[in-house]
Amino acid sequence: MLGFSEHPQLEKVLFVVVLCSYLLTLLGNTLILLLSILDPRLHSPMYFFLSNLSFLDLCFTTTCVPQMLFNLWGPAKTISFLGCFVQLFIFLSLGTTECILLAVMAFDRYVAVCQPLHYATIIHPRLSCQLAAVAWTIGLVESVVQTPSTLRLPFCPHHQVDDFVCEVPALIRLSCGDTTYNEIQMAVASVFILVVPLSLILVSYGAIARAVLRISSAKGRRKAFGTCSSHLIVVTLFYSSVIAVYLQPKNPYARERGKFFGLFYAVGTPSLNPLIYTLRNKEVKRAFRRLLWKEVKPS
Repeated sequence: MLGFSEHPQLEKVLFVVVLCSYLLTLLGNTLILLLSILDPRLHSPMYFFLSNLSFLDLCFTTTCVPQMLFNLWGPAKTISFLGCFVQLFIFLSLGTTECILLAVMAFDRYVAVCQPLHYATIIHPRLSCQLAAVAWTIGLVESVVQTPSTLRLPFCPHHQVDDFVCEVPALIRLSCGDTTYNEIQMAVASVFILVVPLSLILVSYGAIARAVLRISSAKGRRKAFGTCSSHLIVVTLFYSSVIAVYLQPKNPYARERGKFFGLFYAVGTPSLNPLIYTLRNKEVKRAFRRLLWKEVKPS
């Protein structure tokens, strides 16, 4: 796993950054999960989807960060073939699930803003579970299809993965055989997993923007926008970095830049998501204070 070995002066700095981000991810996402489970006022579709996102981010980072920290810290930068297989399978599955889940959350926000009186009847608990199950199932199916075809490639004898994690673009570059089928497969998957969900998100937010502009009071517009702003920031950070990795042109500069974008979406966005949702969400902050009060009150 070459990672950032061509920049040895950066490796120790990146180790500290990645470690801090990982600890933030564990703390922030675990807190959101606990609040969503323990506080009855957060038992709504919005926080159900948010707890799914937090659980996904916990698993997503744990798949790659420990190995990444090991490689950044010492001279040994290896991973077993089985370890690479497991990492690729989980990484693909969870990354796909997050793309679909963000689209589901955009639909939830669309109904909340554009159909507020019918929100409870449209986004009922059963539909929420079904939508979450669809996201997780699509992620699993995508990984089951793409992982074996990627690992069946004839890899070059040097076995040097020019990345910090086993993912499809890096393993395709490692192949010394014909990768046309795999590249077509990745392009088709990118359309269905990146472009289609992102298009649905943009359509949802287009409808939300029109609905918000029709609200007469400035306070009402701020409140409506406030229910969507956190999700919109998360979508922007996640999709911009993923698109930079999977839809990059074939040249050394783009490949080097893609590593840093890949590092950001694998480590940065999972640590920022809890901060974005907690700092911009009054209900989550109130739930946190209620949880602290329960812990302090008996003493």
